[in-house]
Amino acid sequence: MSATGLKVFDTTIQSTNVWLDDIMRELGWDDRHRAYTALRVVLHTLRDRLTVDGAAHFGAQLPMLIRGFYYEGWHPAHKPVKARALDLFLMHITDAFLHDIEADSRQIAGAVFRTLSKHVTEGEITKVQQALPAELRAFWVAETKALATG
Repeated sequence: MSATGLKVFDTTIQSTNVWLDDIMRELGWDDRHRAYTALRVVLHTLRDRLTVDGAAHFGAQLPMLIRGFYYEGWHPAHKPVKARALDLFLMHITDAFLHDIEADSRQIAGAVFRTLSKHVTEGEITKVQQALPAELRAFWVAETKALATG
């Protein structure tokens, strides 16, 4: 029985829940809203560091529901942002979890990067990584290796 009456909606909800479950498992969380916040803030921060074309190509790889909140609030003018250091990337995550003292921005970014690497094609992940500054790319690659060896 369909939950929504439309297979395409049921499929995207199911896919989104799989991604959120992966993030919760990675971080040892049992709160789906925290996992959603983690995914959303990392996707937004990543998106803003890509060219408009790069962001669009990457967005096309995401399940429909995730793609919706990936693009939420996006203003493509003046992208990519000039502030592209790893610490500035992580600061956006810290800001999103300001009142969550247990949240660790490096762990959150790593969990989302591993989830993206698991569900998005390797070729697209490589393109996105290559578009990032060296420090951020190295962090993601290290997290991806952790997925492969863990």
